[in-house]
Order: sequence, then C-alpha cells, then structure tokens
Amino acid sequence: MSDAYEAVDLTISQPLTVPGVPPTGSPPPRRLFADLRAAVRGTEQDYTEGPIGRALLLLAVPMVLETVMESVFALADVFWVSRLGAEAVATVGLTESVLTLVYTVGLGLGFGVTAMVARRIGEKDPDGAARTAFHAILLGVGVASVLAVIGGLWAEEILGLMGASAEVVRAGSGYTRIMLIGNATVLLLFLLNAAFRGAGDAVIAMRVLWLANAINIVLDPALIFGWGPLPELGLDGAAVATNVGRGVAVLVQVITLARSNGRLRIGRRHLRFRPGLLGQLVRLSGTGVLQIFVATSSWIVLTRILAGFGTLPVAGYTVALRIVIFALLPAWGLSNAAATMVGQSLGAAKPERAERSVWMAGVANMAVLGLTGLLFILFASPLVGFFTEDPEIVRWGVLCLRVVGIGFPFYALGMVLVQSFNGAGDVWTPTYINLGCFWLFELPFAWVLAHGFGHGPAGVFVAIALAESSLAVVSAVVFRRGKWKAKQV
Repeated sequence: MSDAYEAVDLTISQPLTVPGVPPTGSPPPRRLFADLRAAVRGTEQDYTEGPIGRALLLLAVPMVLETVMESVFALADVFWVSRLGAEAVATVGLTESVLTLVYTVGLGLGFGVTAMVARRIGEKDPDGAARTAFHAILLGVGVASVLAVIGGLWAEEILGLMGASAEVVRAGSGYTRIMLIGNATVLLLFLLNAAFRGAGDAVIAMRVLWLANAINIVLDPALIFGWGPLPELGLDGAAVATNVGRGVAVLVQVITLARSNGRLRIGRRHLRFRPGLLGQLVRLSGTGVLQIFVATSSWIVLTRILAGFGTLPVAGYTVALRIVIFALLPAWGLSNAAATMVGQSLGAAKPERAERSVWMAGVANMAVLGLTGLLFILFASPLVGFFTEDPEIVRWGVLCLRVVGIGFPFYALGMVLVQSFNGAGDVWTPTYINLGCFWLFELPFAWVLAHGFGHGPAGVFVAIALAESSLAVVSAVVFRRGKWKAKQV
C-alpha cells in the first residue's frame, strides 16, 4: 500500500500546514492514514499548492463518500420498491428516466457554478465566489418552479410518452407527480454542493448529502409499508421520503452558507442582484445543461426502445442500472476532484498543474473501475438476484450488468476527462463529443441492433458499452491538444 501511495505522488514533499497531519518524515502508511482522516474532517489546504496527489486525495475522499451514500440510497430504494412488484420497479425506472431531465438541469447548472467558484477561489477572490453561489440559488429556484408546474399538471401524460402500460400509469402517476413537483430539492442540493466542491469544501457537500440520504433510507420503507404511526403510502411513500430527506439537506446547506467560516460564505453584502453575473452563469451553465441533456436524453430514448420489449426487460435494466450507479457514482467523486483542481489551478495561473491532476485522477479511476467491472461480470447473477427473485428480471439484469461492465475502464477515464473540461469552463467541447458519441452513434446503433438485427434488449446494452468507450477515446485525444487551458471564466 505504501509503495503505491508514493508512486502516484501522494507523499508529502514539504512540511504540512494542516493541523493534525504528521510531518514529512512520518512513514507512508501513517501519512496516508492522516491524510484520509484530514480529508474526512476537512482542512484549510490550498489546492493550488503542494503535491498534486495529496490535493486530489483530500478532495476526492469526501466526494467519493458523498456519492457512495447516494449509491447506497439508490440501491436501498430499488430494494424496497421491488417488494411492490414489477410494475412498481418499472414505474421507478421510467420516472427516473424522466427525472434525468431534472438531473440534467442540476448537473449542467452545477458545471457552471463549480467552474466559476473554483476559478474565483484560485484567484483568491472569496467575495466573487460567494456572489456566484447566491446567484446559483436564484437560478435554481426559478428553473425548479417551471419544472414543478409541468410535472404537477402532466404526470400521467409524461409516463405515457415514456411507453408505460396503462397499469403502470395508473399505479405510478402519483410517484411521478410527487418527484417532479419536489424537484427544487434536487436542483438546489446539486447546485449548492457544486458550489461547495468548487470552493474546495467537499466535506460540507459530503455531510449534507449523507444527511439527506440517511433520512431517506429510514423513511423509505417506513412510508412505503406504513411502519409504526406512519401511513402506508405504497410507491408514493418512496417519493415523499426522497423529497423530505433532500429538503432537510438544502435547509442545512443554506444555513451553512450563512454561518460558515470556511472558504465559501454568503453575507448580506453578497445578496445584491447582479444581472451581468447571472447572465454569465446562465450562459456557462446553459451549455452545461445542453451537454448533459445530450447524454441523459439518450438514456430516455434507450429506455423507450427497451419499453417496446415489455415490462420485464425494463425492470431488469432498472435493477442493473442501479447497481452500475453504485460503482459509477463514487468514480464521479474522483472526477469532480479533478474538475476542482483544474478550475483552481487555472485561476492560480498553473495550467501544467491542472493537466497533471487530470491524468493522475484518470489513471486512478481506471484502476478502480476496471476491477469493479470484472467483479460485475463474474458475480452478476447474485448481485441482481439480491434485488428481485423474478427469473426474467434477473435474466435481463444480469445480461445488462455484464455487457455494460466490460467497458468500465473506459467509462472511468471518460468521466475524469469530461469533468476536467467542465472544470476549466470549456463546456462546449464535451457537448460536441456527447453529440457525436450518443446521438449520432449510440441511439441509431442501439435501434439497429435491437430491431434491425433482432438482438432485442441485448443490442441496447451493447450500444451503451461501445458509445461510452468511444467517448473516452475521443475525449483523451481532444484533451491532449490543450485548448481548454486558455478558456476564460
């Protein structure tokens, strides 16, 4: 462990300024343990200085832990919902596909927020970072209000457009309506955590998401099945639990921003509306939304293609996708760490440090996800079988998990590279790459394999693996050209 730790430059090359971290002469295992402890507790580390590996570690650990809890929630949610039957699982799968539009907005806006906050922090301009965070809140509330009206009025029609059967629409429209009306909790949670991550306060983002999902995991079965004094709400209970948990987390985020002594604090002087700043944030984030929309809308179309083969393939795909998310969300932690490093390093006029950070994060991500993909291939049956006993759902879930798992090393590199472009504020480059890999390649190829060549759902799974792998290769080629280093935010 110590050899690998030193090999990727995670050692300390100069005396540390962070309280509680041992001096340079300490044995590598002690330094690693101390750095892990500092990462979880939070530090005042300047990420534009010192060893890159240590900076990535301090940023990535809380981000990974943050997303691990999100993964645990996703698995717990589908575990309890699966007890309600295949229709309930299919409803969640179809609704999640629709909610990817909300996640698209949240993640896309978050790209702009992270890039601008990180750049201001790198420039040693905390007031500029705070003003950006305030305008992110304004933007999130406005967008969420529009989406809530659409979801509240047309939940049934939205499910119908996704190819849901009459039974699924009847049983699941309440779940869909509640999730869409409560989308503000998702958007604000995403945006404010993006601001904290851009500032380097990844520990705060980790803690609020852990709080949200801890509440969610406890309330989920209690409201679905009516434990104790709580009412039995069935599938609707899962939606209520999700929104309550996330709502509490957003409240904690706002209180933290107002009272924090960390890198990011919003005071009264930052609350003045600045149209120019909001316009800059909208332009940058709008492109980020388009970028994510290109990627996530492809998942919606893929789900629609699968829906043509019946409820069982969709249910199997939903279970497998939740398991995949369990692996990929932690990888997002390291990717987001790279994005923060890129933004702050460019703000500090250190582009070489930014580039080196990306390649180090990419190699680490490939190693971890490569092993995970191998485990998914070998143990797909027990993994899917843990969530459902229906043999047909298991059959489709296992096939999806094995095919998609083959491309995990490529996904790992692609995730880091795409987030690094975004951290630099170069949101158009990954948008163009997404257009080519997903809309021009993945979707037509999935339809041809599924229908043209008669491979059915298996054709869709193969198209997913090939498209994600091609994205990684193209991103690596473009990243090496280095034009992202000159991007101004």
